[in-house]
Amino acid sequence: MKKVIGASMLMSASCMAMAVALQMGVASSAQANEKLIELSKSKENWIMPGRNYDSNNYSEDDQINVGNVKQLKRAWSFSTGQLHGHEGTPLVVDGVMYVHTSFPNKTFALDLNDPGHILWQHSPKQDPAARSVACCDLVNRGLAYWPGDDKLPPLIIKTQLDGHLVALNAKTGEEFWKVENADIKVGQTETQAPYVVKDIAIVGSSGAELGVRGYTTAYNIKTGEMVWRRYATGPDNEVGIGDDFNKANPHYGQKGLGTATWEGDAWKIGGGTNWGWYAYDPAVNLIYYGTGNPAPWNETMRPGDNKWTMTIMARDADTGTLKFGYQKTPHDEWDFAGINVMMLSQQKDKDGKERKLLTHPDRNGIVYTLDRENGDLISANKLDDTVNVFKTIDLKSGLPVRDPEFSTRMDHKATEVCPSAMGYHNQGHDSYDPTKKLFFMGINHICMDWEPFMLPYRAGQFFVGATLWMYPGPKGDRQNALGLGQIKAYNAITGEYKWEHMERFSVWGGTLSTAGNLVFYGTLDGFIKARNSDTGELLWKHKLPSGVIGHPMTYQHNGVQYIAIMSGVGGWPGVGLVFDLQDPTAGLGAVGAFKNLQNYTQMGGSVEVFSLDGKNPYDDVTVGEFSKG
Repeated sequence: MKKVIGASMLMSASCMAMAVALQMGVASSAQANEKLIELSKSKENWIMPGRNYDSNNYSEDDQINVGNVKQLKRAWSFSTGQLHGHEGTPLVVDGVMYVHTSFPNKTFALDLNDPGHILWQHSPKQDPAARSVACCDLVNRGLAYWPGDDKLPPLIIKTQLDGHLVALNAKTGEEFWKVENADIKVGQTETQAPYVVKDIAIVGSSGAELGVRGYTTAYNIKTGEMVWRRYATGPDNEVGIGDDFNKANPHYGQKGLGTATWEGDAWKIGGGTNWGWYAYDPAVNLIYYGTGNPAPWNETMRPGDNKWTMTIMARDADTGTLKFGYQKTPHDEWDFAGINVMMLSQQKDKDGKERKLLTHPDRNGIVYTLDRENGDLISANKLDDTVNVFKTIDLKSGLPVRDPEFSTRMDHKATEVCPSAMGYHNQGHDSYDPTKKLFFMGINHICMDWEPFMLPYRAGQFFVGATLWMYPGPKGDRQNALGLGQIKAYNAITGEYKWEHMERFSVWGGTLSTAGNLVFYGTLDGFIKARNSDTGELLWKHKLPSGVIGHPMTYQHNGVQYIAIMSGVGGWPGVGLVFDLQDPTAGLGAVGAFKNLQNYTQMGGSVEVFSLDGKNPYDDVTVGEFSKG
């Protein structure tokens, strides 16, 4: 790791923060968690991408509800000045909104009393070479917040595409520390929202499509020093496997598999990057996330189960040691990168036993629910009945039962493979309503043809080995390349879908659910929509300046509930539009699937904010006016 210290850090971090870290120790860490938990309970705040450590994107606020949602009007908006895709969602803490952008990864702090006033902005200078090794547009998924203590100010933690992790003073925007977490020369980039637990910032990296070996790293949030780094592949000590790993489920696999399930040293360029979402259970001190696809995509080039790619990981937050790891797709053949959202709940299983659960809709077309304390597999159901790569999941072994007809072996063009490499679920951050026991999921409905080819590994170059053609699934309109998405309400215990609706394009960004019996989400063709969360009835929608690939959030300010969402088409589904590509196999197959997207939306990043009757700070016309005095 290369550590970079800015001028602003010389006094605060190198002289004071290190000493404070030694003095405060565990007590400070616990206090930081408690502060974040309290902030997350407030209707005025949205302090992390999933709102809270359960990552459930659920708000208890019911000021906006099924009875009045039709009165929603735009309150105000903010242009980010950037054109590429805007994933994730802003944060709101103590009356300030923090907005992130795609490359060059600007950050803005807005005063919610006068949101036209930018309190500060951070515009980093980056190596432009990062753009050439980014897989799927120049996106970024968001920010993290650390609440500060009696010695240090609150911090905003951000990633930059060029591989850096940066801490900013949340009050001033001044750089506090900066570290290099990834090396663009070998194809590593940073697109992920970092995650704060105690006094550490946790972050992965992107780049499996370039043969990057995936890892997750924890940094001391006060000093920027590395606390631990654990890999997805390789020797047990580097993966973080101890004597108790998978103790409750030894059939998942235990020791030595990070190398033994690979041919030779292929694990060194084997993928398994971690660029999705996290959840955390303070009671057991475990962080949860998914590792991504193995490299290359061509399965013939990497015999074996390729552990621990495609795995739900449960790691001790302090040490990075694995409690359990459940591999969903052994020897992945389809690029079903398993980085998707992890949502925590407490429910009774089918036998009536109260359990602490983790639910994860995966790219492979299966939505999994595990006991998050020991890794027991509770349920594994298809996201849609058109999934055909797997016939079922054996709940005893945890293994998928494959349909060989849809294998992607060499010298064979696989056709009608469902889901496509984009998965029936991708990076969208979904929501869970604990009062209804329902998960609200934005779904892709895309299938593909797949033709593999052999290629050598070259550091910093794409290492894929497959040509893809993508198109709408069986329930879509293939002739017109429409019907590429769905929105669904799912019960993880019964496995039933309470309701579902088709969408013109993928519901790429995810959902927000609220106590107002509403579920909000954005669409690629540029709408924010609200449905009745009990029935799925569409109650309200508003046309946005650009398509949506992020998820909505909500907050109260001065007693008024607002709904906010980022507008800005791009990401993997938008690469054809963003880079003006025409070959249907370009963009790893996305161009063909979304060839009609340009007929419905265009680029442009902004934050769009709504309230009942459009109530906003500028209803008082004196707000924000110039006054010499």
